[in-house]
Amino acid sequence: MLRTIEQINAKIKSGKIVVATAEEVVGLVNEKGVKRAAKEVDVVTTGTFGPMCSSGAYFNIKQSTPKIKLGGGRVTLNGVVAYAGWAAADILIGANALPDDDPRNAVYPGLFKYGGAHIIEDLLAGKKVRLEAKAYGTDCYPRKEYSAELGLEDFNNAVLFNPRNCYQLYNVAVNLSERTIYTYMGVLKPRLGNANYSTTGALSPLLKDPELRTIGIGTRVFMGGGEAYVAFNGTQHVPNPERDANGLPLSPSATLALIGDLKTMDTRFVRAASVIGYTSTLALGVGVPIPIVDEKVMAQAALADEDITYPIVEYSESYPLGRPGNLGRVSMAQLMSGRIEVDGKKVPTGGMASRAKGRAVALELKRLISEGRFLLTQATAPLPGAALAWEEEA
Repeated sequence: MLRTIEQINAKIKSGKIVVATAEEVVGLVNEKGVKRAAKEVDVVTTGTFGPMCSSGAYFNIKQSTPKIKLGGGRVTLNGVVAYAGWAAADILIGANALPDDDPRNAVYPGLFKYGGAHIIEDLLAGKKVRLEAKAYGTDCYPRKEYSAELGLEDFNNAVLFNPRNCYQLYNVAVNLSERTIYTYMGVLKPRLGNANYSTTGALSPLLKDPELRTIGIGTRVFMGGGEAYVAFNGTQHVPNPERDANGLPLSPSATLALIGDLKTMDTRFVRAASVIGYTSTLALGVGVPIPIVDEKVMAQAALADEDITYPIVEYSESYPLGRPGNLGRVSMAQLMSGRIEVDGKKVPTGGMASRAKGRAVALELKRLISEGRFLLTQATAPLPGAALAWEEEA
């Protein structure tokens, strides 16, 4: 092992840490080779910014007088339905949550102008939201109705908790049908009119440590502008995917469940979005620091856009019916060129994730580490299907 987490943190505290972004290290390894680059760089920072539908926030309200039991009642925030099945003062708003009069009841495909994600962004932007609650009343919580204008500072706790973020690899979506379709991968034009993807490629956190040798439960990450942690493996986590020679998965695989204090975040890295014909969603910036504990970590952290490939999947019939529908593979470099070839046809590409914002996340995380304001944590347990580098050496 080249260095331990403790040694890296000591260098961060001393101001002698050497940090490179996942893009910068690609060129460094090409120039100096893996062995030398691994000796020179202590930490590689990653970054992604894109729609992460499996996101949400939970809140604890300051009680009214007399007190009210929200659990089991009905609660809305600016008309958006919140989950209130926990306890007297805890509620949850999911990024996909919609008001009762949401556009699903209007003309299809609907614009989904305001949902749970917008509640989260509004609170971060310093705006107040109206909480409306109706409850059944008990001897200890007798109040049956409650209404209040609340800002982020008015909640006892506000926590961003996301069951599934940072998909390690995902599909490139196309449409072979004769009609336009509306999906979570955006609007897909008929007859291979476009190809949509959602990844930052060589910046993407779980593609820079594809075998999850340094990322596990307890890893500190940058999320939404603040510090957060890997709480568990994300939902739909696939522990043992088929991999290529570089250790990269060949199909959708690892995911992360993330948790962090919403009050420490900001709208530069947390934005609401509306996906036409699908739902409201949260565009989120996440960066994971990769400690260079050995040369293998460096070699994988330096994988380039040309090395990373994604399956092209047909979404009009194959995807919804659970059929493979694969139409070959394409690299991130090809996707970023603006055009790929599918079934002999040149197809324009479009990204759901922002490479520029992903780069901004990686650079911000690099700055925080370099200034001694962000320390690394040693994961306490591996994610399913993985083995942590420091346990391999034990």
